[in-house]
Amino acid sequence: MIPYWRLSAYYFFYFAFVGAFSPYFTLYLQSIALTATDIALLMSLMQLMRVLAPNLWGWLAERLGMRLAIVRLSALASLAGFSVFFMTTEFAGLFAAMALMAFFWSAALPLAEGLTFSHLGGDGHRYGSIRVWGSVGFIVAVLALGHLLDHVPIEAVLWATAAILGGIFACALALPEAERPPLQHESARLGEVLRRPQVQALLGACFLMSAAHGALYVFYSIFLVEHGYGKALVGWMWTLGVLAEIAVFMLMPRIMKRFALRSILLFAFACAVLRFVMIGWGADSLEILLVAQLLHGATFGAYHAAAIAVVNLWFPGRLQSRGQALYGSLSFGAGGMLGGLISGYTWETFGAAWTYTLGSVFALAGLLWLLLGWRSASGHDANGIE
Repeated sequence: MIPYWRLSAYYFFYFAFVGAFSPYFTLYLQSIALTATDIALLMSLMQLMRVLAPNLWGWLAERLGMRLAIVRLSALASLAGFSVFFMTTEFAGLFAAMALMAFFWSAALPLAEGLTFSHLGGDGHRYGSIRVWGSVGFIVAVLALGHLLDHVPIEAVLWATAAILGGIFACALALPEAERPPLQHESARLGEVLRRPQVQALLGACFLMSAAHGALYVFYSIFLVEHGYGKALVGWMWTLGVLAEIAVFMLMPRIMKRFALRSILLFAFACAVLRFVMIGWGADSLEILLVAQLLHGATFGAYHAAAIAVVNLWFPGRLQSRGQALYGSLSFGAGGMLGGLISGYTWETFGAAWTYTLGSVFALAGLLWLLLGWRSASGHDANGIE
């Protein structure tokens, strides 16, 4: 039996954290007089730890067979790290708190993804119906907190986020372990998998896709508020993007049957090129911003569902956790860190419009790498599987 609701509840709280933290924590940091560069540096620690932590914890999980134990430990330690934010507003203290919280929080998702696919077994197409609850959690958090912040001080972000981290820990305790595939010398094959041109193209393109989203995740809420939009509308704008993402997740089983994974990814990258130009130069038009947010269904929903499906297929057996860790660390980790750090510099130097235009350039580079590096006629079928 697939523990559908326990897995779904974990995703709900895990991404509810993102819904509370990503849109609003930057507003809290701005309220305590941090500069754009300081904010970008702090937020980029989330991405930095997604480079370092998943591979370390994935390696430990593979060697020690403690995947679920690490998921639970990471949830508790994340809450402990975040609690430091209640104690200081000094940059050094904030830096330490962010580093500690991010190191443990970023460890969990690749292992949880592997755990989910282990439970699903041959029903991998059901992943979207479980992952969609993460999007629901994001919406609940971003809307509730957005409306709350129109009536209470910005410090409420800290209390709401801490409560959600407690929910992640409770759900982690309820998760059951899944049967692990037998060790069949997959570790010796990791280098072989990584030497394939299409694997390099996918991971490189994913790195650039996350870099393209750097300014969005760090500065989008600040961007909207500075253009005269209220915090409640900020919450609704984030929600619109996630609603589009949910719709795509629900449709992905049908989409994957009709279109090759490579084609889905190329379409998602093309949408990202368009989306960030629209955000950068269309800020004074709510209609343009609404269309740009709807494109989140493609630039994250379709992109992530297709990418994670390819990774699950190209990294079989016990390579699964390592493959998910590589995907997460290179894309959301290294790519997100690069995008976030660069956006902090360009935001103050060249302004918001050119910062988001740079995001489009990153997406275009990823599109070209994927198009040229993963050729559908390279001896693989349409989905890139030998």
